[in-house]
Amino acid sequence: MVGITNKTLIAEIRRQQQLSQGIVEGQTAISTGISLTKPSDNALAWVQVSEIGKAQAQQSAWKANISYGTTRAANAEANLEQITTLLVRAQELVTSARNGSLNASGRAAIVEEMKTIRTTIDTMLTQKDYQGVPVFDDMQSVLVPVSRGLNLAVVGTRQDVSEGIDVNGTPMSLDDIMAQNITALESGTDADLIASLDAIRAGQTHIVVEQAKQGVRGDRLDVIGERLTNIDLDLSERRQGLEATDLAEVISSVKAKLLQLEAAQSAFARINQQTLFDLIR
Repeated sequence: MVGITNKTLIAEIRRQQQLSQGIVEGQTAISTGISLTKPSDNALAWVQVSEIGKAQAQQSAWKANISYGTTRAANAEANLEQITTLLVRAQELVTSARNGSLNASGRAAIVEEMKTIRTTIDTMLTQKDYQGVPVFDDMQSVLVPVSRGLNLAVVGTRQDVSEGIDVNGTPMSLDDIMAQNITALESGTDADLIASLDAIRAGQTHIVVEQAKQGVRGDRLDVIGERLTNIDLDLSERRQGLEATDLAEVISSVKAKLLQLEAAQSAFARINQQTLFDLIR
């Protein structure tokens, strides 16, 4: 009879411990706003939350790629804009050299500035960011995964930007065009200067087209980034709905468990005050 009574007391202690643990979990759920912390809380909801978590991790990776791509696209667009500005300046220099009023020192100054423009354009085309990634890809655009089954080229290639420019039926590069301009300025022949102007204008037109292409790439990244943000918000809302604490229900449960625990502890205290004779009677 004593063994049975001891087992009953142990069982009661365990029940009170479970009540205490339930109260602590309820208070935690109220303070954090999350009631789903382990599979036993709700097995179906736990599986759904796990799947949503995987989707959110993938979304996060895609959004990081979008951010990376957007940065590269912005750098490429800025360099193309700078190249356009430099070509406009080159056109101004060649035009000023045709007015016939330049002396030898003035023409030499224009030649030096044109050489600087040529060097700067080459720098814009071969520039790398702080991580050593080139602004423009080499030979083939790198495809960046931005969504399921969708990989985008975020920048053009250096070859696309600087080569294959149609100058009166002759394919030329930007460097070829700048070299032609320098030679024309050094010779001072009007026919050469006119030809160099045509080459610069062709180069400008080519870069404007490349700017438009880069703008399209940037717009696509923005659209996909916005879509990913909307999907992320939907996933977060679904997850919150599964994990979130029903305050009214949890508060009611905690209050009930507190009352049960107080009653159990009170009864337990009275039992412990009894004698051994009282327990085996």
